[in-house]
Amino acid sequence: MRKPIWIILFACISVMPAVAQKIDSATISNALIIAGLNFTAAEKDSMADGLKDNLKTYEGLRKQPIPNDLAYPFGFQPALGSGRTTGMQKETTWRIPANTVMPANKEDLAFYSIPQLASLLRAKKISSVELTRFFIGRLKKWGDTLQCVITITEELAMKEAAAADEELKKGKWRGALHGIPYGLKDLFAVKGYKTTWGSVPYKDQVIEENAFVYEQLRKAGAVLCAKLTLGELAYGDQWFGGKTKNPWNTTYGSSGSSAGSASATAAGLLPFAIGTETWGSIISPSHTCGVTGLRPTFGSVSRTGAMVLSWSLDKVGPITRSAEDAAIVFYYIKGTDGKDPSATEHAFNFTAGRDIKKLRIAYAENYFKRLGSVSLQSKVLDQLRAMGANIVAVDFPDSTIYPYPIMDPIISAESAAAFDELTRSNMDDLIRRQDKNFWPNSFRVARLIPAVEYINANRHRSLLMQQMKKFMENYDVVIVPTYGGNQLAMTNLTGHPALCIPVGFLPNGTPASITFLGNLYDEASLLELANAFQGATDHHRKHPEKFTH
Repeated sequence: MRKPIWIILFACISVMPAVAQKIDSATISNALIIAGLNFTAAEKDSMADGLKDNLKTYEGLRKQPIPNDLAYPFGFQPALGSGRTTGMQKETTWRIPANTVMPANKEDLAFYSIPQLASLLRAKKISSVELTRFFIGRLKKWGDTLQCVITITEELAMKEAAAADEELKKGKWRGALHGIPYGLKDLFAVKGYKTTWGSVPYKDQVIEENAFVYEQLRKAGAVLCAKLTLGELAYGDQWFGGKTKNPWNTTYGSSGSSAGSASATAAGLLPFAIGTETWGSIISPSHTCGVTGLRPTFGSVSRTGAMVLSWSLDKVGPITRSAEDAAIVFYYIKGTDGKDPSATEHAFNFTAGRDIKKLRIAYAENYFKRLGSVSLQSKVLDQLRAMGANIVAVDFPDSTIYPYPIMDPIISAESAAAFDELTRSNMDDLIRRQDKNFWPNSFRVARLIPAVEYINANRHRSLLMQQMKKFMENYDVVIVPTYGGNQLAMTNLTGHPALCIPVGFLPNGTPASITFLGNLYDEASLLELANAFQGATDHHRKHPEKFTH
């Protein structure tokens, strides 16, 4: 249950009187411009009474509380009725090295992998309490510089770390995340702590609920150290306290909206973090900050306890420094609690040493042509071929199956509905950005999206889903530049998984990346290919020098 934020919100809502205006032929004519229709005078006259009746219904509904977490009773399913689960879950054994040594310089721990840290913890070469203090120290030292931290959950972290150590003393090991510190994007609720959504109107909000993803990580023995920044209401990298920085060059932002999750991971303030994506919010900051970001198949992780932006587009995924780390975290967070109608259980059988020669791999030749043969992304193809991968050229079909930006009415209508009260109360005036390209104006514009157009956009979306599924099923992985064409919008609409990994640096010193796309419910192939690539290269092991000591 929410604390007084909603009471305060309702108290601030100006009870807007019904506007004394007629619904007549002229009013209807103006509305029909947006609908793209033209009715006769007699038809418009006949419509008036029905529109007035509808308005009374709307006015009655508007008097009822409709907070962000009020359920939407429909669940988007990317599989289009062809089955929500795939395969059988096999016993998973993670490659935890046996003889990891403590570094001579303790600061080097900041960039150890999850398996390395797990090895140290399991061998009792360091305790979870010590490791947690170490990372909390880094959060305190660098959090303000990067503007990537909203709340350090120190009391909770020390309690969870002590519990992890006590279990290890008794011989109980929960798995690869046991005792490992991490951070959550601050749109996930955790009891006893603010959940700010990065936004001024909600900066003091407390939601007395534990998000599903937090509960999954708690069961795995992981230690929550911080709630991290996000762009206001999950857009960009500007939040109520500032603008989250890119650790590679702090004159740049980190991109967003999982801004703090990517920035903190890249700078070694935490071993990993959890982000969300609606339309690029894991992929974009992972690209910008040079980390590995997994956007799983839509519905792979229940969103209970998370801020809603778009019921049919929001996804939860890990931001880490390597594909293997991402595989570990995803394994522990995936699943459902039955409270999110779109969430499902599906098998995730990652094999660290999979033979990539057996993977069916394609690359989007039409995208790569725009980059040139000497681009960093083209060198990835060369490296994979040198490793034995068979990679075929394909045209990514964005111009043929995505001729119109149907993402716009879908995300706009759903986000405006999710924040209906924010708009009606005029508390959207408190949001820092007030330009025409940010939420307050977007929510207002969305009020005039006809319901018929929203539904028909989703019907066109179903056709896109069929066509994308047909295109993807010929390959295990399709390699695309992270930015280029419409693939980012298309695959978010269809629910396909994506993995962004670093591949080098641009002339200005900031990271470059590439993205692997996979079939629905097949995150494993993406991670297996990336793991092989990262085993043969060192892009993911590089970290910004400023944060190494």
